[in-house]
Amino acid sequence: MTLASYISWIILPLLGLGMLLTFIRVVRGPSLPDRVVALDLMATFIIAISAVYSVASNEPSYLDAAVVLALITFLGTVAFAYYLHKRGNNA
Repeated sequence: MTLASYISWIILPLLGLGMLLTFIRVVRGPSLPDRVVALDLMATFIIAISAVYSVASNEPSYLDAAVVLALITFLGTVAFAYYLHKRGNNA
């Protein structure tokens, strides 16, 4: 079994399944923090899919997009944590 077939038949479907389960958490999440953490996990899955596809297709430009998405996701997570911190102090 080659690396490309291993990626196509095992890794990408597992990442897709994780993405589906995370989407269900976004839709059914009982609270706002649960939904935000699920969205953060979805971004992580997208980064992983991009990295895996980059290795499978031997195209390093997908890794650049993954790094940019990781930085944007990190900033979003920090902004949400700041929002929760400020909301907790005023409550």
